[in-house]
Amino acid sequence: MENVVSNLIGDVEIPRMFKVRQLFDDAHIAPEEIPGLMERSLEQEQFASRIKPGMRIAITCGSRQIANLVAITKSIVSFVRKKGGSPFVVASMGSHGGATSEGQRKILRALGVTEESVGCPIETDMDVVKIGCSDDGRDVFIDRRAAEADGIIVSCRIKPHTNFRGAYESGIMKMMAIGLGKQVGAGQCHADGYGRMAENIPRFGRTILANANILFAVAAIENAYDETAEIAVLDRDEIEEEEPKLLERAKALIPKILVPECDVLIVDQIGKNFSGSGMDPNITGTFLTPYASGGIKNKRVAVLDMSDESCHSGVGIGMAHATTRRFFEKMDFAQTYPNLITTKMIENARIPVIMENDREAIQVCIKTLTDADRSHLRVVRIPNSLNIRKIWLSEAYYEEAKANKALALESEPEEMKFDDSGNLTDLGYVR
Repeated sequence: MENVVSNLIGDVEIPRMFKVRQLFDDAHIAPEEIPGLMERSLEQEQFASRIKPGMRIAITCGSRQIANLVAITKSIVSFVRKKGGSPFVVASMGSHGGATSEGQRKILRALGVTEESVGCPIETDMDVVKIGCSDDGRDVFIDRRAAEADGIIVSCRIKPHTNFRGAYESGIMKMMAIGLGKQVGAGQCHADGYGRMAENIPRFGRTILANANILFAVAAIENAYDETAEIAVLDRDEIEEEEPKLLERAKALIPKILVPECDVLIVDQIGKNFSGSGMDPNITGTFLTPYASGGIKNKRVAVLDMSDESCHSGVGIGMAHATTRRFFEKMDFAQTYPNLITTKMIENARIPVIMENDREAIQVCIKTLTDADRSHLRVVRIPNSLNIRKIWLSEAYYEEAKANKALALESEPEEMKFDDSGNLTDLGYVR
C-alpha cells in the first residue's frame, strides 16, 4: 500500500551538517581523585563524629546519570563502615521507575549502582512513614527504612531545575522532600504544581530536617562537560543556608548550546538518566511551564530514541513535535505515567507525530516550518541534553561557527548518514 505520509515528505532535503566541539570551563576533579577527596572531607570532625559503631545509616541515591556516582556512593559507604556503622543505600527517586520497588532497583542497576559496586545492601521498597507536618499543616513523608535508620546521609547533585526557579531547585532539599518521599511524599510536595515548588520544597525539607535524623549531605556540582567540578559536604545545620550558594555555582557552570536559536533541534536520545524531564529544557529550551526559561530558541524538535537507562520511561516526549516508531514501541505507559501523575505534568507524556524512522522524523519537522529560510535551514543536533561537548550544526552556521572562539570545528559539512531503514548510523554519538 502506498505510504501517503512518506510521499508527502519524501522530497524534503535535510541540510548538510558539520561537527563542532563546544569550549567551556573544563576544571574538574579527576575520577581517580574522588576516593581520597571524599575521605578527607568526611573525616572532618563535624562529620566523622556523627557516625557511631553499630549505627544503621541510610545513604540516598537518585535516578540521574551523575558523574562518578558509583565512586561517590562507594566512598560514603566505605566511610560509614570505617566508623563502625552499617550502611545501606536507599533509592530516593520519588515516583520514578513506575513507582515500584523493582522499577527503582532496575534504574539503579542501569546507573551501575548495585550491591556489588557500592559494597552494601540496597533498599528500594516504596513504603513511607509520616515524619511530621509542614508549617502550613500538610503531612510530610519519607522512606520507612530511612526513617527507621539511626542516621541518613543525603547524597545528590545540585543543578537548576527543569520546571521552576527558586533558592532550592534540584539538590539536597529536593532529594529529601521528593526523593526520600517516594511516590506519596513526592505527590504531596507537587500538589500545588510547579508554581509553588519554590516554596514547597524548602517547606517540606525543613520539616524533614526538624524531624528526621539527617546527619549531613554530600552534594556534587558538575561542569559543562558532565564531569565532577566540586563535591561539598554540608552538616545538617548548614544545609538550609549553604545550598542556595551551591546552586548559584552550579548555574554558573551549566552548559548551553552556543548558538542562540535554530529552526529544528534534533535530540538523538532522551531519558530519565539525562534529566528528570527526559531532556533538560535548560539546554533544549523546551519548557512546559511558565516558571522557568532558557536554552536554545527552537521552532521544531525531533526526538529520535530513548536511552536504555530510562527503562522504557517516555517522560520528555511531550516536549517534541515528532518522534519515531522505534521510540513509541519502546515506551511503557506503566513506567511513564506514575511520575507524570505525581508531578502533575501529564503534558510531558503527550504523543507527538510518530514517523517511521529518523529521516522522516527530521523531514516532517522541516516540512512543517512556516517561517524559515529553506535555503539556509538552521538545524542543531545533540546526542542528548546531558552531553553536549560535541554537537552537529547545519551548513547555515558554518561561517558563524568559524568566527566563534568558543566553537572548534571538527569536520566539514557532510550529508547525514542513514541506513537502509532510514535510521541514523551514529545515533546517540558525536564522535
